[in-house]
Amino acid sequence: MVAKPGFDSHWRGTLVFVKALMEAGMEVIYTGNQFPDEIVESVLQEDVDVLCLSILSGSHLRIIPKIAQMLREKGAKDTLIIVGGTIPKQDIPELKKAGVDEAFMPGTPLHEIVEYIKNEVEKRKDKV
Repeated sequence: MVAKPGFDSHWRGTLVFVKALMEAGMEVIYTGNQFPDEIVESVLQEDVDVLCLSILSGSHLRIIPKIAQMLREKGAKDTLIIVGGTIPKQDIPELKKAGVDEAFMPGTPLHEIVEYIKNEVEKRKDKV
């Protein structure tokens, strides 16, 4: 699932990312802009393996940890959470501490993100 938390209106890169995932053979649910509770509810309803959050609004340290916490509280502890957008490198450790598995900066080759997702999903399936 790919979502844009809040009212962040920068969506072009997100749609390019969605297309890359689909071309890699992944089923993708693109929810567009949603509030954190709506994102969590969508993850639970759709039983997704991966939540990809695209954020360029600068509110990543407030919104993303809230989403990760709500997912844990609702029992979606195994959902892989990745974030993309304009996130300062110094904020990545705090996001990871809050439950984000990986953060990708602008300019990251799409194939690297696709491979990361494939590898992580496969690892998680092997543990089950």
